[in-house]
Amino acid sequence: MLRLGVNIDHVATVRQVRRAAEPDPVHAAVLAELGGADGITVHLRGDRRHVQDRDVEVLRQTVRTRLNLEMASTQEMTRVAMTVKPQQVTLVPERREELTTEGGLDVVLNSVQIRPMLKTLQEAGIEVSLFVDPELEQIKECHKLDVRAIEINTAAWSDATDHRARESALRKVTDTARLARRLGLEVHAGHGLTYANVAPIAAISEIVELNIGHSIVSRALLVGMTEAVREMARAMREARAGRV
Repeated sequence: MLRLGVNIDHVATVRQVRRAAEPDPVHAAVLAELGGADGITVHLRGDRRHVQDRDVEVLRQTVRTRLNLEMASTQEMTRVAMTVKPQQVTLVPERREELTTEGGLDVVLNSVQIRPMLKTLQEAGIEVSLFVDPELEQIKECHKLDVRAIEINTAAWSDATDHRARESALRKVTDTARLARRLGLEVHAGHGLTYANVAPIAAISEIVELNIGHSIVSRALLVGMTEAVREMARAMREARAGRV
């Protein structure tokens, strides 16, 4: 089965533009679950530009599926995770000046820094995933760190503008997904996926979860969150069944 994790960061982005009380990401999470979301993803950034600590705390009490907390590998975020205890943490790179996450975590370069954090989170019963670029060496290093899952960065696929670039990007995602699965890792994917480009990624049998945010939130402005999630879940199911 292919799961859909709905990232609701940009619901909080709209709220923070006015520093208002609405729209509430918690309400969005409830509606996403009603639409068939298998999990809710939020990225608590160091600068708190969208999601706030209160959001994560309330979501942990409200989400009935699965809460996935994206965060940087810092002591501050480790303390948050240890307090909130989400079902899963996904470690991602983070730069203050970026608009959104720009690339995967360099696990090869940062394994010494990551290892003690992994141990702390895992001993607390929190599952850990690492967000990485589709590179075989990154997957091998993730396996050495004994994480349960990896999330493959699909930005190159999503941003590709010509046939050759798309084919190359898809091949890299497919190859890294296959290697990760052979090594016993659960394979997730996401970044920049939309209703228009999700099908080829969803069709990769080794991938068991897609995390999608901006496209769903954008669609929700027109049709509502519940229907937007239903439409994405339907597109994913049809792709996995080979009907597109």
